[in-house]
Amino acid sequence: MVALIGKKIGMTQSFTEKGELLSVTAIEIGPCPVLGIKEKSIQIGFELLNEKRVKKPILGFFKKIKVTPRKVIKEIPRDTSKEYKVGDEMKVDLFKSGDFVDITGVSIGKGFQGGMKRWNWSGGPQSHGSMSHRRVGSIGSSASPSRVLKGQNLPGHMGSQRVTLQNLRVVSVDAQNNLMLVKGAVPGHKNSYLVIRTAKKKAPQVIEKKE
Repeated sequence: MVALIGKKIGMTQSFTEKGELLSVTAIEIGPCPVLGIKEKSIQIGFELLNEKRVKKPILGFFKKIKVTPRKVIKEIPRDTSKEYKVGDEMKVDLFKSGDFVDITGVSIGKGFQGGMKRWNWSGGPQSHGSMSHRRVGSIGSSASPSRVLKGQNLPGHMGSQRVTLQNLRVVSVDAQNNLMLVKGAVPGHKNSYLVIRTAKKKAPQVIEKKE
């Protein structure tokens, strides 16, 4: 399993060798230095951080391992077949065109929303006499069980949740600029942080990319 930390740059378009137009997301990935090693996981960091903005205990940790402070720190599963050393950098070239990845991020927050937007309710009658076009309506039983059952879909805070999209195809990898293009959209707003992992449920395939 390969896992790295990245930042969402934005969406653009890309053409394949066959002339197919793809909507792709550009992600800046790595380099991610190894900060710590455990039996089943490793700790990696991403994005340089000014030492003046780091608290002294954390700065002492980075100085001890002789690594420049990083803004984002994540713990990911380790590949038991590989040997890791503190300070080693993991870069985007661990992935290649045709790979499939699972990407985890925090979805865009949409604030407080009604049931029709949040849960795709069909709504009430739209006639002139109706008074419940977008209202909740009846949500509970009468005599039994005389309460609202847990898990009822109701209005509330929407978005800003941890989301994982699976089996996204890697269109191209630019190792020099630490960039990767992934087909489709990924969770989060621009400049939000992502965790990119090798897909668990799909094998890689070869993609012809027009230079």
